[in-house]
Amino acid sequence: MRAKHILAIDQGTTSTRSILFDADARRVSMAQSEFEQHYPAAGWVEHDPEQIWRDTVATAREAMAQAPSGVASVAAIGIANQRETTVIWDRKTGQPIHRAIVWQDRRTSDICARLKADGAEDEVRARTGLLLDPYFSGTKAAWILDRVAGARTSAERGELAFGTIDSFLLWRLTGGAVHATDVTNASRTLLWNIRDQCWDEDMCRLLRVPAAILPTVHDNAHVYGATTPDLFGRAIPITGIAGDQQAALFGQACFSPGSIKSTYGTGCFALLNTGPQAITSHHRLLTTPAYRLDGRTSYALEGSIFVAGAAVKWLRDGIGVITHASQTNDLATQVADSHGVYMVPAFVGLGAPHWDPDARGAIYGLTLGATQAHLARAALEAVGYQTMDLLNAMTADSGVRPAVMRVDGGMAANDWLCGFLADLLELPVERPSDLESTARGAAFLAGLAAGVWSGLPEIERLWSSGDRFEPSMTDEQRAPLVAGWRDALRRTMLPRMS
Repeated sequence: MRAKHILAIDQGTTSTRSILFDADARRVSMAQSEFEQHYPAAGWVEHDPEQIWRDTVATAREAMAQAPSGVASVAAIGIANQRETTVIWDRKTGQPIHRAIVWQDRRTSDICARLKADGAEDEVRARTGLLLDPYFSGTKAAWILDRVAGARTSAERGELAFGTIDSFLLWRLTGGAVHATDVTNASRTLLWNIRDQCWDEDMCRLLRVPAAILPTVHDNAHVYGATTPDLFGRAIPITGIAGDQQAALFGQACFSPGSIKSTYGTGCFALLNTGPQAITSHHRLLTTPAYRLDGRTSYALEGSIFVAGAAVKWLRDGIGVITHASQTNDLATQVADSHGVYMVPAFVGLGAPHWDPDARGAIYGLTLGATQAHLARAALEAVGYQTMDLLNAMTADSGVRPAVMRVDGGMAANDWLCGFLADLLELPVERPSDLESTARGAAFLAGLAAGVWSGLPEIERLWSSGDRFEPSMTDEQRAPLVAGWRDALRRTMLPRMS
């Protein structure tokens, strides 16, 4: 039987999913497992790489077992992963030397502040397209090397390996045969020169990360290696890798310059395709590779919001305002407005375009008339306001106003949120028929390298819209809402601006 399915491993911030797609990019089966978040200190977030590994293998086996022909039908594997989350492991044993430091973690704020004070940020931006922020992997790697006894010496001798989660999984899946990553993940380390397309020696020296621990970097659609036969009963080629947000862009078929997608999960990440041009942002956005195929890079402007769905999770798990995330849609529609309540969800600082790592979450406008419905609505509205800030910055940088915003991720299932986005952005919002755009993007990349799909035109034909939300809010209705958000944002950032 000809292998015709693609297994996509979507390793996210709070769960690991494995999804099997057929040749028409339709879901055949899915398995998912949530895993524990570790918070060893204020602003610190860690994951257990071993738990991620176990969940990856278990969900992959389960997804393939659900398919009619099982593992025999799988042509290739694609991986999408939470970006920037940092792992360092021993090359001989394969064991991590420290828990993974998650992209949300802020422990290296002081390192970034010192480098900024030394005047390094302009050079960092010119080479990497990024800002000096603890969000990115490079300072996390240096922190581990400095804190684990003997690690820096071992790293300089080439005895350790560094990678984002994709690289760690690839190493494990191939039995330690392959230490590699793709251009989108490499570009999130502060160590990759996005214009010269290579690891940057000056950045390695600046951040004190030995080049000996870095992975080889390939195109997104590439034959990286194959799984060891003992894992799934046969060796399966691994032929696609991308960071989750670039994978979602690819899964949304945003291949034309000016096309944009926004993914709503733990955080929110909007990417605007700028084609072969790497546009330097003047509004504190990131310049990042969108994907690289056959050695040719397409770039994007990216806005990163650290907290989107995480605010809803906090309402549920932190203060018990809701018992299930889906309640936010119903609660938001129960009230006419937010009653003047604004949430600035800076639980781990503010991302683009503000980049204030020291800001913390705040709620403004509370009165005795405020209810749980108003809090839920304010949390959803905050996602819209933050997206509006990103889109305005992207338009100013690129000179292009997108014709439509494509959305995906778990929060995009919320009809009220999609409608509010359309109203704030003054753009139609398109939601695909299947919200699993990140996994689908990983599958598309793997399928391109494996010959399941012929090229981008075929993938474009496979994308289908599920719902379209048209803007209906007037300027008179929108203006006071936006003014209230800007006042709340100013109040949140003011103590650090004075």
